Amino acid sequence: MNQFEVAQGFIEQCRAGAPVDVLARDFQRCTEALGFRHFACCSHVDPLKPPRRAVMLHSYPKEWAQLFSELELFDIDPVFLHASRSLVPFFWDTEAFNDELSPPQQELFNEAGRYGLTRGYTVPIHSVDAPRDFRASCSVVPDSESLEPAAYQAVQLMAFYLYDTASKDAQQKDPPPVQQPLSRRERQCLELAAQGKSDWVSSRILGLSERTVHNHVENAKRRLQVATRMQAVMHALAGQQISLGDVVRRDVRVPAPVEPLRLARETAKSRTKSANY
Repeated sequence: MNQFEVAQGFIEQCRAGAPVDVLARDFQRCTEALGFRHFACCSHVDPLKPPRRAVMLHSYPKEWAQLFSELELFDIDPVFLHASRSLVPFFWDTEAFNDELSPPQQELFNEAGRYGLTRGYTVPIHSVDAPRDFRASCSVVPDSESLEPAAYQAVQLMAFYLYDTASKDAQQKDPPPVQQPLSRRERQCLELAAQGKSDWVSSRILGLSERTVHNHVENAKRRLQVATRMQAVMHALAGQQISLGDVVRRDVRVPAPVEPLRLARETAKSRTKSANY
């Protein structure tokens, strides 16, 4: 069997526009042919109560999915957490990975082993639409320890196509709300906030009061329906209301503030000179 021919056949199915449920069955068939027992291509969410626009495709035992959901293990799952901060695929049984496990996470792995979920391999998935999309990954569990590297490489190729297709399908079925347009001042204040500038510094650059800058940022948060200014920046970038290029290119230098004590001394000297004359 040629592993890459298996992957190419699946990729052609994705490109042909096959329904997601059909692709999920084909992915399971292909991974089983490559020597894998289970797969989970999913957003890092509750498997039984996935949020809107999340992806949840897996062949894990139902009993494990039930336990994973009831105990909210998705919040501490080391596979999810490691995939969220990694750009390269990884195995679950490496020393480096296991050294990071906390006692609760080690217990999670011990329990997962009772359902045959051991020695897994995970492909992190970082969507080009982030931060709108959920963090995600695709994991497979091999039937043996002697699979050829090409089998894992084939899984990596197929995983991206499966998740991309499923994610786009979820977005089309439940598109995100259209953002309210930001005002020019709101965009300017968010660009400066993206550079890490405080409201006071932004006020000096824009020639506004600190309170006015703060109000513009708060108004932007309300328009974008987010809780923090960092979320506002990320959503404004994702909605193309502010440009990453503008954020990076802007380099406005603010005069250093004069120390209050030095200012008071200079003012006193000036008054003394005036009185002498």
